[in-house]
Amino acid sequence: MTTPTSSLLLPRANRAQGTVVLPGSKSISNRMLLLAALATGTTRLTGLLDSDDTRYMMQALRDCGIQIESPGAEEAIIHGNPNFPNRQAEIFLGNAGTAMRSLTGALAVLGGDFTLSGIARMHQRPIGDLVTALRALGADIRYLGEEGYPPLRIGKPRINVAQPVVVKGDVSSQFLSALLMAAPLCAQAQPVIIDVEGELISRPYINITLNCMAQFGVVVEQDGPNRFVIPAQAQYRTPGAVAIEGDASSASYFLALGLLGGGPVDIQGVGSDSVQGDVAFADVVTAMGATVEQRTRSMTVTSPGVQSGLRLTAFDRDFNLIPDAAMTAAALAMFADGPCTLRNIGSWRVKETDRIHAMHTELEKLGATVASGPDWLRVHPIDPQAWQSARIATYDDHRMAMCFSLASFAPVAVTIEDPMCVGKTFPEYFSVFSGLIR
Repeated sequence: MTTPTSSLLLPRANRAQGTVVLPGSKSISNRMLLLAALATGTTRLTGLLDSDDTRYMMQALRDCGIQIESPGAEEAIIHGNPNFPNRQAEIFLGNAGTAMRSLTGALAVLGGDFTLSGIARMHQRPIGDLVTALRALGADIRYLGEEGYPPLRIGKPRINVAQPVVVKGDVSSQFLSALLMAAPLCAQAQPVIIDVEGELISRPYINITLNCMAQFGVVVEQDGPNRFVIPAQAQYRTPGAVAIEGDASSASYFLALGLLGGGPVDIQGVGSDSVQGDVAFADVVTAMGATVEQRTRSMTVTSPGVQSGLRLTAFDRDFNLIPDAAMTAAALAMFADGPCTLRNIGSWRVKETDRIHAMHTELEKLGATVASGPDWLRVHPIDPQAWQSARIATYDDHRMAMCFSLASFAPVAVTIEDPMCVGKTFPEYFSVFSGLIR
């Protein structure tokens, strides 16, 4: 966890232009670290995200006896061992949700004597649906605090895959991802079948999981939209080397920056061939008034810019598929030509903070009229004369800090509290951001 710092007064921006090289994808980095650890052979990962979340994952794997070399900040050499040499460890994961969910799945199937814990907020983030599914598979998992939430104690399982494993899909796609990545560890004599109950949210993140697994030699079959079949005798094998693409969620801030500031803003590391769903945020900024040119691993965004008098085109959209990037859209709504509505964002409630509440509260500080419900948020744009100077609380949530950096284009003083919370996924964010604005 990063050490809190007091505040950052945002520089006033008129235009934005330049080139940004994105850090590696957090979603892909943590999946690849785990799969490389579970694979037979040695894997070299390049383009790895260097952040709090990936450091928690690497330390956890080391605690489990996996040998990891770090030749550089964005590179790791993982000597895989499908059985994990250490079967007893106390693992601390901060607020790294991806690491908590995926390690719970893998360690519950491998078995041993493990304790998984995190910061106070992690102990408020639900994991009950995943635990229920793993228990049905034969895992021995106990809650050490409140039922349905970390911290967890994991013991030795009695795995039985004779029946399909059922997991709910309407709280977090990470539960299904955790089961998918753990399943090959128990798919020996017969396949493992996973059924999703209810609506599966954030489906593009499942596609990331399936793509990562395929690179390590496990191809998951799909029988309809909600049934996944892991073949018998599936086994992870190293592909040798993996280059991790840039983070598409982080790209959303720079797409928005080009929309507000005119550009051109060149974004290197993610483009039209991305496996990440958040690359679709390019469609959102295009609909709001930007021009986005996509190439295979890069994008360029331009627009007239708000300093020319541009009011962004308002939207009413379902953001189920890109909930992280949707936060950037909520910040852009302050500059729109009418009310903007974000729908199907219930997953915001169980992220690093309750993001619907946090976004509602902080947008109002700046002068926006905001309404919200269980899974929606409506933001009315701020009249040029109605902006209010504000100190933006970030709730130890990296995305709150990065989203509200866009308030640099406001005609008032805006201060970001605890800006270094961006260390969770993008430690150099504010340095990169300030280098692009004029």
